[in-house]
Amino acid sequence: MIGLAGAVLGRVYAGPLLTRLVLGAAVGSVLVSVASRRLPSWLVAPVSVTAMAGWTAWSLRLTATRAELPGGLADVTADAAANGIPRLLTAMIPVEPTPDTVLVPLVAAWLAGLAGAEVALRAGRVLLGYLPAVLLYAAALYVVGPNADPAIGPTLAFVAVASLGLAVPAAGPVTAGGDPTAGLTPAVRAAVRARLAAASAAGLAVVVALAALLGPALAGQVDGRPVDPRRYVEPPQVEALDESPLIRISGWALNPGQKLLDVRTDRPGAPTPAPTPDPEAGPQAAGRPAPIRLAVLSDYDGVTWRIGATYRNAGRILPATVPAPDSTVQTVRQEITVADLTGRLLPAVATPREVTGARVAYDPATGTLIRPEGLTPGLRYTVTSAVQTPDVNLLSTADVPAGDEVARVLRVADGVPDPLRRLAAQLAESNGAPYARAAAVEQFLAEHYRLVADAPSGHAYPNLNFFLFGPRNAGGQRGTSEQFAAAFAVLGRLAGLPTRVVVGFRSTGDGPVRAGDAYAWPEVLFDGLGWVPFDPLPRPDEEPRPVEEDFRPTPEEPPPSEVPQPTVEPTQPPEPAAAPGGPADGGGPSTALLVGGGTGGTLLLVVAALLVLLLMRRAQTRARLGRGDPGQRIAGAWREVTDALRLAGRPVGDDLAATEVAAQAHRALAEATAAHPPAGRDARIDELAALLNQVAFAPGTATVEQADRAAAAASAYVTELRASRPRWRRLLWSVRPGPLRWHR
Repeated sequence: MIGLAGAVLGRVYAGPLLTRLVLGAAVGSVLVSVASRRLPSWLVAPVSVTAMAGWTAWSLRLTATRAELPGGLADVTADAAANGIPRLLTAMIPVEPTPDTVLVPLVAAWLAGLAGAEVALRAGRVLLGYLPAVLLYAAALYVVGPNADPAIGPTLAFVAVASLGLAVPAAGPVTAGGDPTAGLTPAVRAAVRARLAAASAAGLAVVVALAALLGPALAGQVDGRPVDPRRYVEPPQVEALDESPLIRISGWALNPGQKLLDVRTDRPGAPTPAPTPDPEAGPQAAGRPAPIRLAVLSDYDGVTWRIGATYRNAGRILPATVPAPDSTVQTVRQEITVADLTGRLLPAVATPREVTGARVAYDPATGTLIRPEGLTPGLRYTVTSAVQTPDVNLLSTADVPAGDEVARVLRVADGVPDPLRRLAAQLAESNGAPYARAAAVEQFLAEHYRLVADAPSGHAYPNLNFFLFGPRNAGGQRGTSEQFAAAFAVLGRLAGLPTRVVVGFRSTGDGPVRAGDAYAWPEVLFDGLGWVPFDPLPRPDEEPRPVEEDFRPTPEEPPPSEVPQPTVEPTQPPEPAAAPGGPADGGGPSTALLVGGGTGGTLLLVVAALLVLLLMRRAQTRARLGRGDPGQRIAGAWREVTDALRLAGRPVGDDLAATEVAAQAHRALAEATAAHPPAGRDARIDELAALLNQVAFAPGTATVEQADRAAAAASAYVTELRASRPRWRRLLWSVRPGPLRWHR
């Protein structure tokens, strides 16, 4: 019966190894109890547990060797004991037999065999001895859930074996003739037989009644979908840093020499790895090795591109996918050593099929990996990937999918700027085929924009609008691959193309991968071809053309009531000539007196207005920093900083997080004080951003001391930023009325 429970659980495992190990635990536990039945009962449990430890240790070593897991037996056992249950419930199906996925079934099977055998053998309660095996079988069915076909055959076998066990007579002496009433007087014998018959009839009636009542309900559940226990267990998650790795592109671009990875590619008799996109020869041009993927970003809310993946613990062998028809599949095997790369995302060439040297979690939808424990310097692992290259001759006639299955990669969040919509409509208007639309977007970005390394990070709608249409002399029309890939993906979705953004690294196949090799590229999903990469980056030797040459926003026609009508100037009568001798009325004030009085009055009004503005601004600052509870004072200090950035010509968008605004504040001060840069990054602004997040996500927890520090940090920053401005701007700083009316 315990072996059948292992067979039921083994349906979600890869291969028969788990079923054999559970069957071995069942046989071993029962045999130990049978061999020790003449020993005292208190001695059986220690003997059986010792045997269980030996069988479990051997099984863990076997599965660790087969999975090629690093570390000794003690480390593997400790990790399996600490994480066995969550990894069993979050593992990808089919589950590979590894120490952490076989430990719990083995121990449960052995303990069930020990308890059942002891109750059945020593106490003679066979039916009660079935309880551990029944519970183990039910637990196996629950863990499998809807991830396998109904276990009708094993369940019937389980019932048959249980019935056979009840039908086998117990060993021991019996009375003559096998009649328990032998030797009794006829009257007593008759009474005993009548009582036994009545008890048997009552038991039969109860069984028939239960079958009649519960039979239809149980039969109705045969075709029902069982509950999946995995829905109650949170799968492995990425860190906040990895949720949107697109924002790391600009940071890596500013430090291009930082070593992130070391790669070695094995090509014994293997073909050249699949190429990456080339802007001149299409999305799959030959000549360059496949890039190393870090993350695939499918979700966009108008502010941030996010991963949105569901990772499941996986073994060494990953699930294989059916390649697209007419595509070329090439095998790439790489040994990767982590240097300074941080986070949990595990780089690999698409699409990984086997990973050794590291425990991973896998998302089949995107083909990306994470290491739940996080990356550490010196981590070395080997990835075998199957790179698919579609037939480029089929792209021009390929269609794109539609419907609920791809709604996620077609979704366009609200708030799209009108210029983006008009540009997408213009590019799609003269290109009907999906591939032609994608190529038009790729060509437009490559011809009109400049790739730079010092562009600030940001891919929200306002950032993309400034990147695409901002004036060149103010920083527009230039960006990193972050802006190019994000702009392509958004314009593609507006044109009806399912798109996503991929972050990864260029690699020659052997040698170090540095921060300067990091870049992002977009992909488009085509029917029958899968995800096809595009490269909207400009060629380094080409000068971009002005956007205005090929895109001019369509002027909106004014309503009929506002169309200017020709007007006729009325004929003015001739002015009367002045009489000789001067003006007719000479009794009024002189012209000099009128001009002087008007000028003086105007100056007084201007001075009074400036004084009022100065007093109002100072009252506003005092109210923000000194009034209200600590949370309100911290929020007021943050408004002082954002207003100061706006006064300095560096406004922050409403879509930026507090930490991003703090980073922009540091850059603004550093650029403003380029002649006399500060000694280091001011930690007070970072602390102010952290306090703002605390107020937003944990209201009521801020203290008066924290509010005082926030006010001091804001005041010091505003003073330093104001002092870095030109003298005439410093004079106007405190009297500008903007902070009094800016919307919050």
